Formats: sequence, structure tokens, C-alpha cells
Amino acid sequence: MKRTLSVLVENRPGVLTRVAGLFSRRGYNIDSLAVGRTENPTISRMTIVVDGDEHIIEQVCKQLNKLIDVIKLSDITDDPHVGRELMLIKVNAEPAVRGEIMQIVDIFRARIVDIARNSLIIEATGDADKIDALENSLRPFGIREVVRTGKIAMLRGAKTKGMEASGNGTGD
Repeated sequence: MKRTLSVLVENRPGVLTRVAGLFSRRGYNIDSLAVGRTENPTISRMTIVVDGDEHIIEQVCKQLNKLIDVIKLSDITDDPHVGRELMLIKVNAEPAVRGEIMQIVDIFRARIVDIARNSLIIEATGDADKIDALENSLRPFGIREVVRTGKIAMLRGAKTKGMEASGNGTGD
């Protein structure tokens, strides 16, 4: 079962290495990992998608909470949240098929961000199913390259899990 973890950490060198090392030492796989600064530049948020049974997820959470740089960990999988991925995809696009590609791009509410003589780069955001469907729809044209961010997520509503939205992000 895939679980989405939202982890607030100190924005310091080596934090990502310690978190990733925790997973690799225990043989757990990270399905996706996205990291970025929050509204407070001293704090970063990691959105980690982990695939595992209840026991594995419990162990991962316990180990993450032991790390000194971890401020707060929340499993937001079952909470109402907005989750998105970003994909850039470069496809073959001879002039004869560009119209067809543009129709697909419109259907998926994506956008063309670069045009070359024989290729297009398309930017798309959405949940993993939408991104997968767009990629599969473009596959017949010939995919040259794909870059995906992995999932980022935020709880819905005014409050974050255990913290006021207007707070400093540390739970204080």
C-alpha cells in the first residue's frame, strides 16, 4: 500500500542524505521524494511516497522521528489533501502530427513549453494517473525524454496537521 508522508525538516546540509540513508539501510524503497523550502526559509518539507505494509510504514515513521533534523512527520494518506506531480516530456513532433499532439495536450490541460524543428516539450501537472495517461497517449509519437517530480502534497483547509496555518511551521 502506498502512503504519503509529509515531513518538516530543518533546512540544513545533509538532511536529505540522512533521510535517504535511513531508507536504504533498512532496505525500504522510496516510491517518490520531493523536497523544497517552506514559507519559513529555515524549514523544508519533504513529501515522501512509500510503498509498504502497515508494519513497514510504522517502522519508517518511528525511524524518521528519531532523526534530530525532523521537526514533524505526518502520514497524510487518509486525510483530505491536494497532491500533484509535474512532468516535462519531450516528444517527436514532425509538422504533420503537431495538430494531433496539440489536441492531446489540450485534453489533458497541459501546455507546450518548447518547440523545436522535430520535437515538442510539454509540461503537465496533475495526479499520477493523469500524468501516466498523458505519457501513454504521447507514446505512439515517440518519447525522447521524460522528467517527473514525484508527488507533492498539502492538506486541504485552513489548518495543517497539528499546526495552525498562520504559525511558524514548527508546531510552537
